[in-house]
Amino acid sequence: MNFIRANIPEVIICEPTVHGDHRGYFVETFRKDKLEEFVGYEIDFCQDNESKSNYGVFRGLHYQLPPYAQTKLVRVIKGQVLDVAVDIRKGSPTFGAYVAVELSGENRRQLLIPRGFAHGFVVLSNEAIFTYKVDSYYSPECDRGIAFDDANIGIDWQIEHSKLQLSDKDRKQPLLKDVGELFQYGVDYYA
Repeated sequence: MNFIRANIPEVIICEPTVHGDHRGYFVETFRKDKLEEFVGYEIDFCQDNESKSNYGVFRGLHYQLPPYAQTKLVRVIKGQVLDVAVDIRKGSPTFGAYVAVELSGENRRQLLIPRGFAHGFVVLSNEAIFTYKVDSYYSPECDRGIAFDDANIGIDWQIEHSKLQLSDKDRKQPLLKDVGELFQYGVDYYA
């Protein structure tokens, strides 16, 4: 497994090694020890999630507040998505900046999104099967979001906004500047 720090260094691109021959392939998709060694903190994933979505489906930009803040390790089994992590740590030198990575069943890349970041993705292929691990259970009381079309963040979703398929919840998320409950830069949310 190869780990690459993104333009925001806390966000990690994971590239697994694929072993293939005429019979098919084998890939190790997760190694706790190697990932923890690279990031420098312990990750204890407790839940796996999976979604299937069609072209233009957008999900996000979501995050959970402490004490149920989540680290996510996301990947695509089938299809292609644009996956985005937005820095929502007040005081961070990259506050409001984002990482955007194409994840697909072909490139097998994964993205590690640490606590303190909002996460979302849009499906670029006819359909996509998206899976992710989280290190904290879902908490409706701590669930929050940010508007996908916040001009101050300026994410290019690679699809016209009129063609995006959003839930009512995601359509009504506030702009980042209007969000009162965020993370603080420099706080260790893994302690």
